[in-house]
Amino acid sequence: MYYLGLDIGSSFIKVALVEAGSGKTIGVHAEPDTELPIESKKKDWAEQHPDLWWTHTCNAIHAIMNEFSIPKKEISAIGIAYQMHGLVVVDKNGLPLRKAIIWCDSRAVEIGNRAMEALGTDYCRSHLLNTPGNFTASKLKWIKENEPEIYKRIDKILLPGDYIASKFTEHQTTTIPGLTEGVFWDFKKAKISSALVDSLGLQQHHFPDVVPTFGLQGNITAQAAKDCGLAEGTPLLYRAGDQPNNALSLNVFSPGNIAMTGGTSAVVYYVSDQLKTKEISRLNTFAHVNYSPAQPVLGKLLCLNGAGIQYKWLKENLKIATYTEMNELAAGIATGSEGLMVFPFGNGAERVLNNQNPGASIKHLDLNRHSSAHLCRATLEGICFALMYGIEILISEGLEIKVARAGNDNLFRSEVFSQTMCNLLGHPIEIYNTTGAVGAARACMIHQAGFDTFSKAVQGNDLVKTFTPENNIQPYIEAYKLWKMELQSQLKN
Repeated sequence: MYYLGLDIGSSFIKVALVEAGSGKTIGVHAEPDTELPIESKKKDWAEQHPDLWWTHTCNAIHAIMNEFSIPKKEISAIGIAYQMHGLVVVDKNGLPLRKAIIWCDSRAVEIGNRAMEALGTDYCRSHLLNTPGNFTASKLKWIKENEPEIYKRIDKILLPGDYIASKFTEHQTTTIPGLTEGVFWDFKKAKISSALVDSLGLQQHHFPDVVPTFGLQGNITAQAAKDCGLAEGTPLLYRAGDQPNNALSLNVFSPGNIAMTGGTSAVVYYVSDQLKTKEISRLNTFAHVNYSPAQPVLGKLLCLNGAGIQYKWLKENLKIATYTEMNELAAGIATGSEGLMVFPFGNGAERVLNNQNPGASIKHLDLNRHSSAHLCRATLEGICFALMYGIEILISEGLEIKVARAGNDNLFRSEVFSQTMCNLLGHPIEIYNTTGAVGAARACMIHQAGFDTFSKAVQGNDLVKTFTPENNIQPYIEAYKLWKMELQSQLKN
């Protein structure tokens, strides 16, 4: 028997097959062949149609089942990971009323600022552990203010993973971690924040029913089975946003553990058991997958929107064939890129910059000295430096890093990137050969066999390398200091 896991991203839809008994990865498939388009009709907008995700979800499932000749009855359960913070609004028939407003859309920043002023900083800090910011709640208010006819027709509001779950089961549901990522959750009262809902003028009946993160969330319907090729009745046993799911994939559940990703956006996700925070704008706190009101386990999330997308932009504009070639070019340049600096802030408002949107920039370019190789290294370093800038916020909260882990994909495939990050942290980074889709598949084990079985599957199958700090990390520290000084100068102007 097998588990099937999905990762509903903004770039690709990935599906993974793992053995139900051992957790061994059988295969991973991604759809489509090239990255999904993100529509941006106006500055700071980012939208995708939810049915595009469903189409490629079905295509991916058909492809992997055919590739490995797996009978549909052999799939014992499915799990879903998904891009966080997006907003899907559906009518009474469960049909989308408009395109989804996705995670990197910045149109609702000012709405979030107004909501924080109305609620008060103390309330946001002690109840929401966040500001409303540019998250799902603020995006819903934007629809109410700017598209009132659509708002009137809303039956339920969903996150991207909730929508895909509804396509499988024909029931609109969400999870407590999902409500926290939308900044709808009152951690102190352990329920949807009535103060936030009232302040934004939203309606309680728009929220779907809550299901457990691990456990039966529904079964595949006859129509969904016809669409995707799985057996009718197959249970959906897990759902989580991509960053909590990435932490799960890396076996990161305990306070002091961090999980890092370097995809389109880059994230540092710190697990904590403290229901308090000083920083509520640059650092965001959500319920982790193993959260319960009785035993709160939280994920403190630092997000850099302009990470892999910055490297992709460079690849396309330098017309370099592969990321491997870019990584090799970067490795030939000394630490600090001979003074060339890249500031990867060109993918919407950045939370680590208090929702400022300065745009991406390249500084100190010397036309007589710098080459495409310098640009490759400076870009990797700039992304690391931007992440370190955020990690310093965690450190200022008095949080200690005990274990650091990352998946062996995207930016962490670059030795330059991984070693730079390791040296800046001053802490080993364990690299695991896993993905969000694999984690979502294995998460089904937790409902059926418990956390210990899951942890053994990760440790037994996935650890590939550990980066340790080099003997001389001073060049990295000095390069970061210079970069940070330049950034602070930019932000003042």
